[in-house]
Amino acid sequence: MVKFTEEDKLAAIQRYLKGGESYLSIGESIGTSDSVVRNWVMLYEHNGVEALFKKSYASYSSQFKLDVLNYMNNHGTSPNETAMIFNITSPALIRKWRIQFESQGIDALESKKEGRPAMKKETKKSTPVEGSVEALQAELERLRMENAYLKKLNALVQSKEKLQSKTK
Repeated sequence: MVKFTEEDKLAAIQRYLKGGESYLSIGESIGTSDSVVRNWVMLYEHNGVEALFKKSYASYSSQFKLDVLNYMNNHGTSPNETAMIFNITSPALIRKWRIQFESQGIDALESKKEGRPAMKKETKKSTPVEGSVEALQAELERLRMENAYLKKLNALVQSKEKLQSKTK
């Protein structure tokens, strides 16, 4: 796949706008398809020269995605035409939004963070109010652990005494 500079794209657009040449003939002369040239011309007509300098990656808000889908439904435009009007890099992106919206609703249009989730720091548990159910349950748990510890300690002491008596 050949990458075209902004100057190459602008020259192809100017050749088409002068008339006399078709998308197909311009595409063949620069080594691309007629649909690519057609997209460049539509982008230029709807958004001007700035559209040719737009980077290939952009992040869109869920409200913007919803507006694009509503425009497409209200005006009956295709994803390709809508992408040109809203200066979206890929019409396939609009198709993906439409499928997600139809299957999962508006929540599917929310941007999701990709990659591994960040580690969350443990928050200190708030101390329960004295006399509340949580405070009483925490105290009960603490006392049970203390009781279990003392029972184990007692068992160890008794087993040590038995060993000493046997050795005597």
